[in-house]
Formats: sequence, structure tokens, C-alpha cells
Amino acid sequence: MATKLNQILAVEKGVKSDTQRKVTDAYHTIQKNALLSGLSRTYQPIDDEGERLPPESTRVQVQGEDLLKQVGAALTRLFDVTATKDWANCTARADVKVDGSTLLEDVPVTYLLFLEKQLVDLHTFIAKLPVLDAAEAWTLDQSTDCWRTEPVKTTRTKKVPRNHVKAEATDKHPAQVEVYHEDIVVGFWTKVTFSGAVPQKRVNELLERVGRLQNAVKFAREEANGTEITYQRVGEKVLGYLLG
Repeated sequence: MATKLNQILAVEKGVKSDTQRKVTDAYHTIQKNALLSGLSRTYQPIDDEGERLPPESTRVQVQGEDLLKQVGAALTRLFDVTATKDWANCTARADVKVDGSTLLEDVPVTYLLFLEKQLVDLHTFIAKLPVLDAAEAWTLDQSTDCWRTEPVKTTRTKKVPRNHVKAEATDKHPAQVEVYHEDIVVGFWTKVTFSGAVPQKRVNELLERVGRLQNAVKFAREEANGTEITYQRVGEKVLGYLLG
């Protein structure tokens, strides 16, 4: 039965964790000298009248060679699975197609994984772009290469004191005058707002484009991971040399 790359990828994580656990357990075991030590002793009194004592013995519970075999078997499996994946990555390829057209041809699966991550980061960046205030009407100003609003004209006023005669003067009383201030237009402000932000429509278009490419890359990766591969058996050679 043919093996596919996605099958190897499915078991790789479990093989790694299982191997790490077995090697770690073996490492801890070899540091427990008591498990690798044995003892046998018998007692013989000097004459028949002497006290007789029972023999004492402690069996060796762990053999160093057995641990080497266990570690070697675990590493052999890991070496084979990793080799199979890496060999397959050299041949697993697929086209990236967007809207029915091929954008990239014969792309290695490792590059597809790289591209997938980059597109996630790019999507995050585009989504954070500042957008133009929808409450304003913007046009692109060629001279500044910025967006600008239509001129808005406002007045500038100045307070000028005025006198209001509340009561005319008489030969007995002076005039009663009240001072007040009147706002007088003295000039005009013309304001134009400029912005380097991006229209919301442009952001939406970019996000949609990135999303389409993300889907295309995922489809291509799945196709590449479905490539039939040859299971590599290099572990026995490596561990046979190391531990043989």
C-alpha cells in the first residue's frame, strides 16, 4: 500500500513525543546505579557450632545494553519518519491556482508552508491600515499625492465694544451708557484636510485578494501533501553504526 506525505505528517508529532519520552526515561534510569547493581553473598561459620546466616542477594534490574536497544528502536522509528518526510518534501509539489488561473507552478510544499504563514501576517497588516473618514468626501490630490477634502470656508470674528445708551443725559443726571461687545467678521478661513489613509474600498479589495490566495495556497498544500512517497529506512543504518 502506497504511503502519502500527509500520512507521515499525521504520525510525526506522536513519534517525536514518544521517542523523547522513551529516551528521557532511559536517561533517568541509567543514573540510578542501584538498578544496575547486583549482589550475592553467603555466610560460612568458622565451625559447626557457629551461627548460621541466610545468604543475601540483589538482582540486577536494568541492563545497559537493553536500554541501548530500547533507545535505538525508538530513534530508528523517529529517524525513518523524519527522513521520509524530508525526502518527500523534496518531491512534493503543486500549482497555486487563483480564480481558475495558475499563479505559481510546481511549488515545493515547504515553500507553500512559508507562503501560508506570510499571508496570515500580511492579512493582519492590511486589516490594520488606517482608512479615510467616511463622513468626508475625498479626492486624490495629484500635487501632494494625498487624499484631500473640498475647501471649507469659515469666518473669523473679532469682538468690538459698542455703547448702548439706556438713558439720555439731563441737566440733573448724566447719560446712562452700557458697554457691550459685538462680533464683527474680520476675515475668512479656508480649510482643506489632507490624509495619507486608505479608502475602505481599497482595504476590502486587498483583504479579499489575500483571502483568495490563502485558500489557493491551502488547496495546493493539501494536494502536495497527498503525493505518494517512498518510506525511508535510514534509522537502522545510522543506529546500527552508532550502537552496533
